[in-house]
Amino acid sequence: MKTNLKILLFILPVVFWSCSVKYSLTGASISPETKTFQVNYFQNNSTLIEPGIDRDFTNKLIDLLINQTSLDLVKSNGDLLYEGEIVEYRISPTTATANNTAAQNRLTISVNVRFIDKSDSEAEFEKRFSFYYDYPGSSQLIGSQKDAAIDEIFERITQDVFNASLAKW
Repeated sequence: MKTNLKILLFILPVVFWSCSVKYSLTGASISPETKTFQVNYFQNNSTLIEPGIDRDFTNKLIDLLINQTSLDLVKSNGDLLYEGEIVEYRISPTTATANNTAAQNRLTISVNVRFIDKSDSEAEFEKRFSFYYDYPGSSQLIGSQKDAAIDEIFERITQDVFNASLAKW
């Protein structure tokens, strides 16, 4: 019994240390050489400009990467690089009433993301991520409701960016 325990105590650390890829509880698989990440400012290039969403998206992506990885944020020469632009901010009706008015509206935001991994060029991509928020056609998307809508959309988009770049989903 003691011999089996000694063998187990010897083998387990060897198995864990021999892995060449770091894994986290968030599902990210990051190579051991990767220590830093860089997020360049995401400009708002959409037709309809909503002030501040470029800053908000950039900060939301940084916060997610800090919270879900052990990587350090750097201003330049990051092992991982995220850059891109907000390409769509649109409000459109999704359903109509009998009086030809909008019963429900949809806010859609799309972000074009370029991801560069210095240690794995196969993982690099340029991809468009998009999500939406539906709200009653009888209400205006202003104030705290607009902030909540944008926050919900960015929460989803940043998680999708994380999954595509580090969780390989």
